[in-house]
Amino acid sequence: MDATTCYVLLSAMMFLEYAIWGAWAPVLAARLLGPLKMTGKQTGWIYATLPIGAMISPWIAGPLADQSIDARWILVVSHAIGAVLLFLAIKQIRFSGLFGVMFVYGLFYGATIPLVNSVMFRHLKTAGVGEGAVFIWAPVAWALVGYALTGFRSMRKSEGDGSDCLVFAAVLSVAMAVVCAIQPETAPKATEGAMGQVLAMLKDVPFLVFILASLVIAGMMQFYFLGTAQLMQDRGLKSKFVPGAMAIAQAVQAAATWFLLMLFFGDKLGPKWTLVLGAGCWMTLFLIYVAVKIPAVLVIAQALHGLAYVFFIIAGQVYVKEVAGEAIASSAQAFIIFIQAGIGLFLGTQLAGWVMDRCSVEGKFQWSKVFAVPAGCVLAGIVALVLVFSDPPKAEGENKKGPDPKEKAPAAQKQNAPDPAESTWAPVSSSTLRHG
Repeated sequence: MDATTCYVLLSAMMFLEYAIWGAWAPVLAARLLGPLKMTGKQTGWIYATLPIGAMISPWIAGPLADQSIDARWILVVSHAIGAVLLFLAIKQIRFSGLFGVMFVYGLFYGATIPLVNSVMFRHLKTAGVGEGAVFIWAPVAWALVGYALTGFRSMRKSEGDGSDCLVFAAVLSVAMAVVCAIQPETAPKATEGAMGQVLAMLKDVPFLVFILASLVIAGMMQFYFLGTAQLMQDRGLKSKFVPGAMAIAQAVQAAATWFLLMLFFGDKLGPKWTLVLGAGCWMTLFLIYVAVKIPAVLVIAQALHGLAYVFFIIAGQVYVKEVAGEAIASSAQAFIIFIQAGIGLFLGTQLAGWVMDRCSVEGKFQWSKVFAVPAGCVLAGIVALVLVFSDPPKAEGENKKGPDPKEKAPAAQKQNAPDPAESTWAPVSSSTLRHG
């Protein structure tokens, strides 16, 4: 397979993986809380299904892909079944039925997140690019599907019941199954013992504090996903404009991933203050939700979510990759995704649902009280990072600004020089960055 074809296939796979998620995650809550009249707690449990899947399925799908089955076929089966489940979810109007369907769906989709990365990592050399050239399609997909849903809703005369987001996700899942089937062969390649080494890193206090802060701060994203769509509608924005408004976050995320992360994470701030900056963006967004009722301001503020995701979630994954080293890099990334997208989002979902129910009066949410909670939780995480977390020490002889251009490299170094695509910062959207 030539490099261009391989790159196009990997990019299409990454694009569709996050287009599926982005089709329903930002706006399904408005359907649950609105037309279906579910409570905040019930909405929280529906949104908890994917984090539960992210906690369970990778430990099953990962070993299968490493030792027994080509990863692309696991992806094909998972997304094909996922499409069927999403079509079934459209017809569910009661909590029990929808929860059951989405729970099973979460198990299948949760298995695909690390496998998409695994297939991508395996074939980057063939594609002749770095990770960022593929990962950039994740936020682009999330943003574009939001705008597409807004455009579709704008063409309709009626508001609809909000089920169109599930239709979009189901159709995209069918396309994803086809794209996965034509990916390059990814034969099993067994690995052992890496996860134990990752867990041993928790003995280091700054790393442990980072993991705990990630669990708390990443979990607060669920307040954003569960509450933003309904908040905007309650404060005067028409529902058909909500997907496009929230997609601003992904547009900013794509730009920040590509242009800004290297600037902040490199010589400028370092990991500690980059993480603090990202968390601060979320805290600012939640405080705007608390204090501001002007729809235009709420729309513009969506950019803060995109910046926060890049400077906290992605920068955190970069930090984990750097301190873990190349030998256990994949297991280290699996662990941080397990913390952020699994445990963190699950606990955040439960807290968000409980808070929304407690801050509801006669069916109306008291949004200022609701979003004061995640603002306070993020502040606690920021304080922990500032007081205890520290940047990892530089390796002896490390020169972050690069070698002296006047100094000639030894011949052996020249012969073994890494591909530029693999040796520079490669900004990404949702999983890992690489620094050669």
